[in-house]
Amino acid sequence: MPAVSDARLREILEGSPTIAVLGAHEEPEKAAYYVPEYLHEEGYRIIGVNPRFVGSELFGLPVHASLAAIAERVDLVDVFRRGEQVPAHVADILAMSPRPRVVWMQLGVKSDEAAKRLEAEGIEVIQNRCTLADHHRLGLGRPKST
Repeated sequence: MPAVSDARLREILEGSPTIAVLGAHEEPEKAAYYVPEYLHEEGYRIIGVNPRFVGSELFGLPVHASLAAIAERVDLVDVFRRGEQVPAHVADILAMSPRPRVVWMQLGVKSDEAAKRLEAEGIEVIQNRCTLADHHRLGLGRPKST
């Protein structure tokens, strides 16, 4: 799997206004909360996915039990699950309608097995990268008013 270029990362981040966060969390000190919070503050529509938090809202939207339960287009699935847990989510990702264009596994999350299955179905996969860090590093953040 070749390394993804900064130009491609920029295209993905600029072209993915709606992000489903698999493994979203409610605790502000957890990356599965503060990374999507940052993205929300940058203007992305963030849809949390975690069966533990169904019935609550994150960033103004209801949390879903599964990816397939989301009834709107999702451009990117941002994965906050351990690498060994990702293959169990592939069927759920493939059941999404329409399917996302990109599955992005966060820093420390890697599953070549899941990546191969998703790529075989035409879904681009990014592994072991942080959306917040890449968004910031590529200078995509909105100017902050003072």
